[in-house]
Amino acid sequence: MTSQSNTPLTDVTRLVAELAAPQVPRPVADTLPALAPRLAFEPELLLRAQDIKVVFFDVDGVMTDGGLFFTDAGETTKRFNALDGHGIKLLQRVGITPAVVTGRDSAPLRKRLGALGVTHVRYGTEDKRPAAESILADLGLTWQQAAAMGDDWPDAPVLRRVALACAPRTAHIEILGLAHYVPEAPAGHGAVRAVCDLLLVATGLYERLWREQSA
Repeated sequence: MTSQSNTPLTDVTRLVAELAAPQVPRPVADTLPALAPRLAFEPELLLRAQDIKVVFFDVDGVMTDGGLFFTDAGETTKRFNALDGHGIKLLQRVGITPAVVTGRDSAPLRKRLGALGVTHVRYGTEDKRPAAESILADLGLTWQQAAAMGDDWPDAPVLRRVALACAPRTAHIEILGLAHYVPEAPAGHGAVRAVCDLLLVATGLYERLWREQSA
């Protein structure tokens, strides 16, 4: 007599079908550990930065390394840093307005700031205090809600008035003396990004942004 399995035919059919079906891989994100931020700042610096709603940036020597390249036609070209640019975009995501007050004007500069979505700009002015004050008036803000980053003497009147004064380590010595925060990264090589990171951490939203973009 032929022996028969106790497993019903329908169960065998289902089991065969399951084994033959292609295996769907688990999403990679399911196996990745949670990421905690590695960045930290001194408490007193975060306290100074927590109410900032606008940050003023100089260009030459802050957003760039200060070098100026002239073409045969006499036009200037500039080198910008991608890390800095992403930091400026992140500021706008958390409601902090990036503004630029610069003594120069050029097509490459306007193109770069346009690509970053920076609309509050004053070009070609060495008298930076009234330029910054006009931006504050446009935004309905005060000096106590402002930060700034500069590297040379024309930036001093603004740096002396803002709640958070920053300077790259390549700044003039007198400007370094005014700064509450001097990033390790030099100008044009991540100094602006460091200031952006400080402001993001002070808002309490840095970790959320990091987790969103690293997921």
